[in-house]
Amino acid sequence: MHAAQLADTLAAQSLFADCEADELSDIILRGYHRSYKRDQEMMAQGDEGDSLFIVLSGLARVSMVAANGREIVLDYAEPGSVLGEIAFLDGGERTASVHAIDPVEALCLSRAAFDEIVARRPGLSTRLLRAMARRLRQNNEVIEADRAYTSGPRLARFLLRLMITGDEGLPAVGEGGQLKLAISQGELGSFAGMSREQINRQLSAWADSGIIGLKGGRVSITDREALMDVAEAW
Repeated sequence: MHAAQLADTLAAQSLFADCEADELSDIILRGYHRSYKRDQEMMAQGDEGDSLFIVLSGLARVSMVAANGREIVLDYAEPGSVLGEIAFLDGGERTASVHAIDPVEALCLSRAAFDEIVARRPGLSTRLLRAMARRLRQNNEVIEADRAYTSGPRLARFLLRLMITGDEGLPAVGEGGQLKLAISQGELGSFAGMSREQINRQLSAWADSGIIGLKGGRVSITDREALMDVAEAW
C-alpha cells in the first residue's frame, strides 16, 4: 500500500485525515496487517489499548456495555475508519468493543511505533490535535441531537447514517437506498436508543407511508427526502 492509497481510504473525520504523504508513509512502514474473520472480536472494552487499527476493508460493529448492563451500539466502522485511538492516545482502557461483521483487513500501529513517528514528524502532533478537536465537536453535535430530537427523528437520523452513499454523500449508484448492513430491529434499537416495540411501530408507519421499504426484515430507504424531513423535525 502507498501513502496515496491510504489517504484515499481514510474517512474524512478520521484521526489521520489531515496527515501528509510522508507521515502516512511512515505509518504504513511501521504498521502491520491483521485479518479478522466474520464475528471475530477485534478489541474488547476494558482491555489495554496499546495499538490502533485502520480498517482497510470490511465492516465492524463498535459497541459498549453501560453500567446497567445494557449494550449500546456506538457505530459501524467502514474502510477508512480508525479504531481504538482513545485508549491508544491516553494510555487508558478500551472504551468499547469491536467485532467484525464481515471479514476485515486492518492496518495496525503500536504505540511504540507511533511514538517514533511523532518524534520524527513533530508537525503530526498538531494535526492530530486538530483532528481530535474536530471529532469532539462532531460528538457534541451527536449528543445534542440525541437529547433534542424525539424518537422518530432520532431513528431517521440513524437510518440516514447507515445508508450507503457515494462520494458526495448522496445515495450510491445502484444501491437503491440500501443500508450498509442487514440490521435487525433489536440492533437498530440499540443503535438509536429505542425499544424494539418503538422501532417496529415507527418502521411500520414509515413503510405504510412509502418512506421506507421492509422486505424479509431488511430496511431500505425509498424516499430519502421525506426521511430527511423527518430527521430534522423536532
